[in-house]
Amino acid sequence: MTALDLTRGNPNAAPVGAGAASAVAPAAGKPSLVGLTRARLMAALADAGVPERQLKMRATQLNHWLHNRGVADFAAMTNVSKDLRAVLAEAYTLARPEIVTEQISVDGTRKWLLRMPSTGRHDRGAEIETVYIPEEGRGTLCVSSQVGCTLTCSFCHTGTQTMVRNLTAAEIVAQVVVARDRLGDWLGAAPDGAVVPEDGGRFVTNIVFMGMGEPLYNLDGVRDAIEVIADGEGLGLGRRRITVSTSGVVPEMRRLGEETGSQLAISLHAVRDDLRDVLVPINKKYPIAQLMDACRAYPGASNARRITFEYVMLKGINDSPAEARELVRLLKGVPAKINLIPFNPWPGSPYECSDWETIERFSEIVFRAGYASPVRTPRGRDISAACGQLKSETKRLRAKERLALEAAE
Repeated sequence: MTALDLTRGNPNAAPVGAGAASAVAPAAGKPSLVGLTRARLMAALADAGVPERQLKMRATQLNHWLHNRGVADFAAMTNVSKDLRAVLAEAYTLARPEIVTEQISVDGTRKWLLRMPSTGRHDRGAEIETVYIPEEGRGTLCVSSQVGCTLTCSFCHTGTQTMVRNLTAAEIVAQVVVARDRLGDWLGAAPDGAVVPEDGGRFVTNIVFMGMGEPLYNLDGVRDAIEVIADGEGLGLGRRRITVSTSGVVPEMRRLGEETGSQLAISLHAVRDDLRDVLVPINKKYPIAQLMDACRAYPGASNARRITFEYVMLKGINDSPAEARELVRLLKGVPAKINLIPFNPWPGSPYECSDWETIERFSEIVFRAGYASPVRTPRGRDISAACGQLKSETKRLRAKERLALEAAE
């Protein structure tokens, strides 16, 4: 494992991606345009005095430079007038979140601790984790949608972190931008400072909303982020390459399908309500029967667009042959595949990973019933980047604490 602290002892550490914006947070009161939807780019241009008749065209230009070319300097926008570039540079930045640390696993997985811009005097900037997983022929980026999590899934390390806030759509998209900066994954030559994988072919091809947070409790932000990520003239990742995972926020599932067209993954992990109530407590509100009905009604679900069911293998808890057979029964009528996930331990966890023979036996039962049941190879365990291991140190500042700080000034 390699770990790089990119800011320790120097808050203005040298840039590590496409230009200085990659490592330096935006100046206070000067927002970044990176990650904005076209509608928000139009609003920013209008605020900068661009005539209404030009807004759509100029937003298209900005979207191309920001999200297709990955520029970090207004001067690089060669088809935008110098006067407009100067106006935009006066009001906005092209800064990315600050990369606090980068960790590189022995298997090539990369985990970035990112610090978002401060939202006020007593906010040093929320921190979240983003993970890049290189595989043969593809590269998957696992993005976060919240700082912390409202859910308290008992096997998940992120669930031990108090919910702080939702990420904005731009903050979600910015995670993709940072990854592309670091991997040199932009149209044209790799930017200065990019750490391009040696084989030259493992770039960001897939996005999974499986990082920190419950995406469907931030659906507006996730929806707008997907709009930017899937924009063919920008980041250009097809919606079938974008997967949103939920622990089972049943009322929002149909809306997710209708408004994003993304692939759906269900964090299932148990086939009985009494056990799932413990492992995934949201089950007390939306039990398994309701969840499965919502899966059957998910817009666009078909044999060509199967729903992925994630099932973490916990020794002696949910890994018996009987539970494998019940899983098959539950999935009847749902175009599905099952990802079996060997449990990834974290400090203080009460669980152990199932034995390999047990996992193989479970997989065989599901496979013989006609469902794909791959066992997910653990990636990034040595840097705590594997499924269920993400967590940052950002904590919610309570109102009374903020008032006390302001009173002391």
